[in-house]
Formats: sequence, structure tokens, C-alpha cells
Amino acid sequence: MRLIPQLVLVAATLIMGAGAWAAPTVIQGVKVPETVVVDGATLNLNGAGTRVKVVFKLYVGSLHTSKKVNSLEELVAAPGPKRLTMTFLREIEAGPFGKLLTRGVEDNVPKSEMSKLVPGLIRMGEIFTVNKLLVPGDVITIDWIPGTGMVVTNKGVVQGDPFKEPDFYKAIMSIWFGHSPADWKLKDAMLGKE
Repeated sequence: MRLIPQLVLVAATLIMGAGAWAAPTVIQGVKVPETVVVDGATLNLNGAGTRVKVVFKLYVGSLHTSKKVNSLEELVAAPGPKRLTMTFLREIEAGPFGKLLTRGVEDNVPKSEMSKLVPGLIRMGEIFTVNKLLVPGDVITIDWIPGTGMVVTNKGVVQGDPFKEPDFYKAIMSIWFGHSPADWKLKDAMLGKE
């Protein structure tokens, strides 16, 4: 008789524990993992969504952080590494895409601060110019690693030296999370508000 309550307890524990192995989120056919490891730290999915321009679905964006963030300021202040991932859904010329990123910074950073960002923006532009074309399935990650800086990876290959300036990282993140983001719905989705 005592065996049945024990079995029920074991079954309930197993069912509740199954949630710990949550399946990845799937958006537009792209599997977005619940956790990623960056520089030895396990980061949790803060949020994910689709970047849409006019009617075209360009990429799935996701944000992984050490703790839940709801704004650009919270993202920059969050301890430890952070990762923004773009998984492309359609073919895009990399050069013009890089220029869109520069415009995104210009839309969100005061003009008085732009001059100190120019060298980094030129380097970012070169990263995208060299790669020519982004095709469906290509993945770009932008990692912030304390003590190292911002590391850009395209198709699994680190692109040049890290960008060491925290202000530059904040400016790049403002493209998605600033006061004038490239896509409001994607901003809300990556901040977990959707």
C-alpha cells in the first residue's frame, strides 16, 4: 500500500524534472537553444524573434545572458559574457548589411559620440565586406567577453581582433535595443517582452 504513494511521488518528480531539459525554441525553422556556453559561462535564452524588413524575414535573432535583462542599459550592466546571434533566413549581400548596422548605430547614438566610434564601425564594415554574401543558415554571433571585448564570429570563424571598448559594444547593441531599434518587434522578442 505504501508503494503506490511512493511511485506517484517518483513519477511527479520525473515529470517536473523533464522541464529542466527543455527543448530548444524553434522560430522560422531555426532551433534556438535555451542555453549556450560562452567563455566557460552558461547563458540562458533571454528572448528570440524574427527580423522582418518590409515583408521579408531576414534572420532569427536571439539574446543569451547570465541574468534576465529588459533594456539596453540592463544588458550592458549584466555581469559576465553575453551573446547575440543572427541566423539568416534569406540571401543577403554582406556589404549593404554592414552599412545597415552602421545606420542603426547612427540612429541610436548621439552625434557627439559618433566620432569615437568611427574606427570600430570601419572595422565592422570590413568584416562584412570581406564575407560578400550571407545565405540561409549562416550564423553571426556577437559575444561580449569581459576582459577580452566584443568578438564577432561569422560562419564559425572569429572575424579579426576583439573590439575592446565597452562603449562600442553598447553602440552596436543599440541597433537592436536602443531607442530607435531596427525592428521593434524583434527588440521586444529578444528582451522577452513578447
